Amino acid sequence: MKKKLQHAAIIVIAIVLIAAIPTTIEDFFMPGSQPGQSGNIEHPNKCDNCHGGYDQAVEPAFNWRGSMMSQAIRDPLFRASLAIANQDAPDSGDLCIRCHAPDGWLNGRSLPTDGSALNNNDMEGVQCDFCHKLVKPTQLGTNPFPDNTFYTSETYRSDQDYLGTLTIIPPQSGNGMYIAHSENAKRGPFSDAEAKHKTKYSPFHSESDLCATCHDVSNPAFSKAPDGTYQPNSLGEAAPSFESYNLFPIERTYSEWKMSAYNSPEGVFSAAFGGTKSYVSSCQDCHMRDVSGYGANKRGIPHRNDLPLHDMTGGNTFMPGIIAELFPGDVDHAALLVGVERARYMLQNAATMQVEVDEVNHKAHVTITNETGHKLPSGYPEGRRIWLNVSTYDINGDLLTESGHYDYDTAVLTKDTKIYEAKIGMSEAVAQAAGDGYEAGESFHFVLNNVVIKDNRIPPRGFTNANFEAIQSPPVDYTYPDGQYYDITTFDYPADTYRITAKLFYQSTSKEFIEFLRDKNVTNSAGTEMYALWESHGKCAPELMAEQTVYLGEPPAPNNDEISVDQITLDRSYTSSKGGKYVMTATVTVADNQDPSNFIAGAEVFGQFSGPTSNSVSGVTDASGKVVFTATSKRANSDWCLDISNIVYSDYTFIATPMVCENQGFAKAGSSIEDAIKVYPNPSTEYATIEVNLKASQDLIIEAYDFNGNKVETLFNGYTQYGISKLEWNTRTLPKGIYFLKIHSNKRTVTKLILIN
Repeated sequence: MKKKLQHAAIIVIAIVLIAAIPTTIEDFFMPGSQPGQSGNIEHPNKCDNCHGGYDQAVEPAFNWRGSMMSQAIRDPLFRASLAIANQDAPDSGDLCIRCHAPDGWLNGRSLPTDGSALNNNDMEGVQCDFCHKLVKPTQLGTNPFPDNTFYTSETYRSDQDYLGTLTIIPPQSGNGMYIAHSENAKRGPFSDAEAKHKTKYSPFHSESDLCATCHDVSNPAFSKAPDGTYQPNSLGEAAPSFESYNLFPIERTYSEWKMSAYNSPEGVFSAAFGGTKSYVSSCQDCHMRDVSGYGANKRGIPHRNDLPLHDMTGGNTFMPGIIAELFPGDVDHAALLVGVERARYMLQNAATMQVEVDEVNHKAHVTITNETGHKLPSGYPEGRRIWLNVSTYDINGDLLTESGHYDYDTAVLTKDTKIYEAKIGMSEAVAQAAGDGYEAGESFHFVLNNVVIKDNRIPPRGFTNANFEAIQSPPVDYTYPDGQYYDITTFDYPADTYRITAKLFYQSTSKEFIEFLRDKNVTNSAGTEMYALWESHGKCAPELMAEQTVYLGEPPAPNNDEISVDQITLDRSYTSSKGGKYVMTATVTVADNQDPSNFIAGAEVFGQFSGPTSNSVSGVTDASGKVVFTATSKRANSDWCLDISNIVYSDYTFIATPMVCENQGFAKAGSSIEDAIKVYPNPSTEYATIEVNLKASQDLIIEAYDFNGNKVETLFNGYTQYGISKLEWNTRTLPKGIYFLKIHSNKRTVTKLILIN
């Protein structure tokens, strides 16, 4: 610790001249592993050798690289916030870097605390080897898992030996007080792990307690006084207590879970989260859901149905695209894009909405139910919010009223609606101590904030006021009765209202916060740079979480954009023309109110043919409004199918329709024959490689479509031997944007390619 102070002295002199509070690195000291005590942390690229490149749907490498955990220190919003923190309280950034770049912190590169000394390995954020070194904080002589015989016999002694080397063992997980073992063995939750490297069994890695390490955050510069207020500690000294609940709360995501119904042996039923599990109980169950697959690409690796998906998905859909642009050679753009889709899925399942109408009193009651294991929203409070948008329309579709309007051009939210958020600020005494330019009340100067001004975020199942008071996360300036994990908002509507539409939006950061980072930064350009990125990337456009429309009267008939298929017929005939042909016709009759011209022919024929074949498929719209697909084959003794499960509507939506087959025994879609498809690099600039690994020799078609469903070109159409085949696609002349590759083999696959040329 003294060595750190010597290194810090140089920058403290430079910063203290503009600092609000003259803190030092001692004010932000936290126990646990200290710099130089955790050995070498290996670069994630080394982990990728075994844990990547074989199945992007389940492999750890690809999914972790698409997470914000892997981008924690690259995040320019974090960098801009870090600059303000160091400016307000010198060296406070050390605590931030501790969680966002643990490799840098553990190797003494968190000084200076602006992150300028961090190296390439540190930039990998919360990385593999760091997490798999973690040890549960436990006092010497205490076995944290006394009933687990395997841990007791295999790992307990090693953990105790390392704990004995620490000056102070943290009293609990939280606030970045991690314990990262110095040995090279990788700790994980499976006792039957087979690996080329050393392993240690660790039940800790299945516990939410591990997530608390960086998701239960307090400000150690403020301690709780007997009157319940939070007062500054003496300058130049560590906090008198490292108990999280004795310090000012910044975020309490883990503690909110701890006091929820999810923290129970049975957990809570969830159809949306959990993967292969029906009930979820831990942080990992939702944010590292169980999947079926292999954890590595080596022989002998067990297939698991409880493989944790290493995606750590939250709700950030805004930042991954910016990071991909800022660090094109250091990040996996395709992984980040997939991560955005996962985050969007999480948001769309985090809440449910119900709209009830009181037609007598002209009132609409909108109920939002929290479907997560923590507050909604949770986490870092600066600029993060959820709000209700409620609009009313007359019978002609004209807008009558709107609450919670968001202007996408200006990023201004009209605050005449329910906004779920936490607001923190400074007390009068702290504002006076900070000096000119600082005012008491609501504030984005989070390192100086010591008062919670508002917190109306929706609590999770199992909420009680007493328990949430105990974890420093009670409702503030709002009321939730015990047991309530939903909120009801009432809106008035005009008498001539015909339709009411309610929407729930999420935004990871607000215009007000971005402007604060720009305007208050006087030490570097991080705030200005973040503002420019925000402005050029849609100004963090909100994500739609839920939507419901109710009609006051009879709802209108479905419009032409709604898809349905109500009849499929099969007409097989044999033509006697030269060579002979089998003809299979599938007729799709669409609903009366639909326009058949909106359909794009998209059927295919495939099968197990007895010899050289010539087969084709065509689709037309006949005069009666039917879409008819006809397939032909030369071979009369073939087992073959006409697959119309990929009929495409004008918005490029695939219609779920069955396949019609000539032979009942044919292996239909969803059989055990699965082909592996890779497209790289993705995004692409001038060329893209399409790699297909076929499990059986077969006909193969590869087609490219633009985002609007227009066919760009057929890249391949022919018979292909089993094994790996590669095709290079020249994309140099194509406009940038999103393209879809339709790959027809024994199983139809659609994959997305992004061109950024």
